[in-house]
Amino acid sequence: MAVVEALLLTPGAGGGADHRTLVDIETALSQRLPVRRHDFAYRRAGRRAPPRAPSVAAELAGDLARIAAELGVPPGRLAIGGRSFGGRVCSMAVADGAAAAGLVLLSYPLHPPERPERLRTEHFVRIDVPCLFVSGTRDPFATPDELREHTAAIAGPVTLCFIDGARHDPNSIAARRAVVETIGDWLDALDS
Repeated sequence: MAVVEALLLTPGAGGGADHRTLVDIETALSQRLPVRRHDFAYRRAGRRAPPRAPSVAAELAGDLARIAAELGVPPGRLAIGGRSFGGRVCSMAVADGAAAAGLVLLSYPLHPPERPERLRTEHFVRIDVPCLFVSGTRDPFATPDELREHTAAIAGPVTLCFIDGARHDPNSIAARRAVVETIGDWLDALDS
């Protein structure tokens, strides 16, 4: 398995890299490896609504070599991911060939709420890196059963973790702590 030497975290569609869950992850994990929180260009330009996911994924793919170099690691040793839209964009970039050691996907938006027929999974078959999906059991964007079913299409090893009672945004301190611990445990497992 790939060894992760750094972690890149991206925000959801309407949020920024200062989202409390991303900050919690950086704070907890930055003693063991470099962690970078990254805003997409549309957010840096002051826009709230994102462009279409494929264009954001292409932009991110173009930035990954530079970000890895800034963190002092080869691109293939950088795990990438994020919350909701950010995780989706990272998974699309990897599916389209971007180098990464793995994907950390928090509250992956498998489909819009109450629209399970509008799946956002067509690229899953092209993902061959280790993937961690962390989701609340009450997330309206993906039920645990839906995630189990659709992540089976991913060629790389998939780890699913569900936070009991959490919705799309893990608001409680306990839920955010569970997210951080899950990512730490997953990184330990990849390194062993």
